[in-house]
Amino acid sequence: MLEIARMMQRLGFGLLALLAGIAPVLAAEPKPWQLGFQEPASLVQARIHDFHDFLLVVITLITIFVLALMVYICVKFRQSANPAPSKNAHNTTLEVLWTVIPVIILVVIAVPSFKLLYYGDRTPNPDMTLKVVGHQWYWSYEYPDLGEVKFDSTLIAAADLKPGQKRLLEVDQPVVLPINTNIRIQFASVDVMHSWFMPALGVQVYTTPGRLNEGWVNITKEGTYYGQCNQICGVNHGFMPIKVQALSKDAYARWAEEAKKKFVHAPAPSTNFAQLQQR
Repeated sequence: MLEIARMMQRLGFGLLALLAGIAPVLAAEPKPWQLGFQEPASLVQARIHDFHDFLLVVITLITIFVLALMVYICVKFRQSANPAPSKNAHNTTLEVLWTVIPVIILVVIAVPSFKLLYYGDRTPNPDMTLKVVGHQWYWSYEYPDLGEVKFDSTLIAAADLKPGQKRLLEVDQPVVLPINTNIRIQFASVDVMHSWFMPALGVQVYTTPGRLNEGWVNITKEGTYYGQCNQICGVNHGFMPIKVQALSKDAYARWAEEAKKKFVHAPAPSTNFAQLQQR
């Protein structure tokens, strides 16, 4: 069934390319005319992608069945074919079927859904911890396993972008994480609710004042991944992007040694919100 869903999804991408004259794009950032999810880059997102494909098959079958049933009813019971309408008002068998079958469908959907929710909730054996703190309107990151390593990550203003950098997605200091590692992520906020949303990594967790939420990620591919706050958190809600650089374990170890020297005694954050508003 998953293979059928993937074939249907590829067909949809192909039709879009034919009509719009563009090639379908799946990447670690949003693209014009993109359909479907970004390409999975974590264990959780891969399961989300598979569950989505499974649901696509289920809803397609339901839609086809309901459409066929409506066509049959319109043809079979049209006025010209039934000048003397039936006086039957109840059919016990049908009433049982249209109650039991939807329940069975919901159970079939619920079981893998709950399994996915529990799987993506937290990892029992984390290899490292990253703490994410939301501010109006930037992110702070802490690496407890590296001692006192912490830094702020703020948007690069449009006027300061270099060639090749992406408007509203580039930051001055990205998050750096190793691949093939169970990473526990803790989420907090110092002011209002924010949401740390990384589509390619399958992570969306709220940062709530006075509460420490938790999620996890295991990145499977090296690369650069982008996300944003998708909780309406104030006037500069659209200007607090997320950039994650996934490195090999050896490259991450080298970065960690440099980070211990660079970020342990980092100065307090200074954010020019007037500059951020000039977009």
